[in-house]
Amino acid sequence: MKNFRGPKKSRHLIPLLSLTALLCVGVVELAVCSVQDPELFQRLTAPARECAAQLGEAGTRVWDAFLQASATVQLPRHWEDEEPEPELPPPEESQELDNEVREPPPLPVAATDVTALAERDGRLCLTGGARSVVYYDQTDPAWAEEPYGSDRIGGYGCGPVAMAMAVSSMTEHQMDPAQMAQWCVDQGYWARKHGSYLSIVPGTAEAFGLACTSIPPEEADPDDLLQRLATGQMGVALMGPGHFTNGGHFILLRGVTLDGRVLVADPASPERSLTLWDLELILGELSPSRHDGAPLWMLSPPIFDNIS
Repeated sequence: MKNFRGPKKSRHLIPLLSLTALLCVGVVELAVCSVQDPELFQRLTAPARECAAQLGEAGTRVWDAFLQASATVQLPRHWEDEEPEPELPPPEESQELDNEVREPPPLPVAATDVTALAERDGRLCLTGGARSVVYYDQTDPAWAEEPYGSDRIGGYGCGPVAMAMAVSSMTEHQMDPAQMAQWCVDQGYWARKHGSYLSIVPGTAEAFGLACTSIPPEEADPDDLLQRLATGQMGVALMGPGHFTNGGHFILLRGVTLDGRVLVADPASPERSLTLWDLELILGELSPSRHDGAPLWMLSPPIFDNIS
């Protein structure tokens, strides 16, 4: 038969109760001493008070040191508040759009007696040059909200719209802005939030059988350019800030008048497309970009093309 020793908890409880009783007695005696003999009370409690004061001073020094260190130590990146990602600069080979709204310079006087928008064979065309030019307005509700990659033609599609006008006017291919925009995306010419890569001009010209020649502005001969336009060639100009844009914008140079002024097809403005322009002004407002033949290309039609 096993001896009964009782629960183990009771064996640990007795010393704890004894210690508690001694503490209570000590507290009571100190309380009585503080009243009956204050001087003795001060001597008895002096070491405890001194120790408490030292601990308090040490704690204050440690806290001050922590605050000083935390002010100079750089926290790990993932502890800091996240900063918004900086907007990436436009690729140098893109048209570098600028969406800031500014008041444009006044237009030269439009000349509807020289050029006009007229419907021909069911298409809206610009008249007055060596050839009629199929005109597309990128802000037309028919395709302004159509996609150009993840952008919209109305805000970013001047490149494909300009090339749709050139291809539809100089070849047997008929491409509206939505069709050309999708084709350009498939070919890799779309630049997200920056319009188009400048390779859109020589690349599209080659694909549709047009000869494409780059003319550096510093080497441009005004008389030669006017002669090219008078004989049916078309220019693609990447314009910088000025009368046509705040940033980067493609237009077509489509002809020349008898007095040497230039006709344009601006995919963002029928009004500017019906205005006569000085070649000097256009050359002066060309973009400074020099990628992929920018900012001025001349397009020649296929060799057997009949100018109409």
